[in-house]
Amino acid sequence: MNSQLTLILGGARSGKSHHAEQLAAGCGPHVLYVATAQAGDAEMAERIENHRRARPATWRTLEVPTGVGAALQRLDDRPDVILLDCLTLLATNIVLALEGRPQADIESAVLAEVDAIVAAQKKLDVPLLVVSNEVGLGLVPPYPVSRVFRDALGRANQRLAAAAGRVLLMVAGLPLVVKDVNGRQDEL
Repeated sequence: MNSQLTLILGGARSGKSHHAEQLAAGCGPHVLYVATAQAGDAEMAERIENHRRARPATWRTLEVPTGVGAALQRLDDRPDVILLDCLTLLATNIVLALEGRPQADIESAVLAEVDAIVAAQKKLDVPLLVVSNEVGLGLVPPYPVSRVFRDALGRANQRLAAAAGRVLLMVAGLPLVVKDVNGRQDEL
């Protein structure tokens, strides 16, 4: 169990990213924001640009659509905290890159990425906040690739939750503590 690893789950627009950013800001000025989004269209490009503008100027951004663990292993400096936003898009990027391959291969690739991220965080020995969508509360997706994605992300969330010292579930902007090995309520 890693007391420096926090998983922040929630649905779309649940407040998970905002809460993660507040937690990160409380860790010190040297925040490494790991962004996994890719601008596949104009609307997504605008979203990414809005996120860039909203982050404090003192935060460093590392844009990595895949290979996050490897990128973290190559860091030259040690930040006060790492904020990965988000595992959902990272899993999407992996699933789409491997679309058509057997589901077991895709899930293995997503889980290998999770393991690489956790290993890098342990090596750096800094707090890691991971934002991810809880995808297990909705309907079964109608398309095969969507089901593969849901299953892969669900298993990745489970793996991170098992490793994390703290798991939060965001509901309507409110953090609900699901797991906390140290009994904290609002701080890292």
